[in-house]
Amino acid sequence: MSDSTIQLLATASTDEDQHLADLHAALVARASADSSVDATYRVVDSPVGPLLLAATDEGVVRVAFEVEDHDRVLESLGTSVGSRILRGGDRLDPLARELDDYFAGRRHGFDIPLDLRLAKGFRLTVLRHLSEIPYGSTESYGEVAVASGSPRAVRAVGSACATNPLPIVVPCHRVVRSDGSLGGYLGGLPTKERLLALERAA
Repeated sequence: MSDSTIQLLATASTDEDQHLADLHAALVARASADSSVDATYRVVDSPVGPLLLAATDEGVVRVAFEVEDHDRVLESLGTSVGSRILRGGDRLDPLARELDDYFAGRRHGFDIPLDLRLAKGFRLTVLRHLSEIPYGSTESYGEVAVASGSPRAVRAVGSACATNPLPIVVPCHRVVRSDGSLGGYLGGLPTKERLLALERAA
């Protein structure tokens, strides 16, 4: 097979791939516009590994670390927000840009709309407080319990952080033990250390 034939085949393959990508993007856009899709998702690279981002019409509903198993997260979303979940579209572009800025130290908070339907009751109260913890600062689990209106609910605060559907965006990494040690983190302790170091250095 000649070099020119190989080149033509490679070009045709690339054109076909682009055509399929364009068709998929158009399908996602049309489904989103018609409200016939429950959520869209994409996976972005980050300094703490691949992050799965998912959004509904109301806002970003899920951010997941690779250690959480993205396939399992999508299955769970299929149960909690609806089974019509498509990959792609531009709904998550703003969050992807804000995450890039955050990891570059140019952003200290997130401005995108959030869909907090995956948190209920006291857990939702805790998540709402977490966004009030200043960038570069930390609070203990006990301090968060007090701020959330239930001073004795320290373990419940830990549970709320461990099940936070929007890590990084809703900064549960800023919650530490009363002695200053890190405690747990759904993305793993090295990730928690990295996020806190990033914020301290900014």
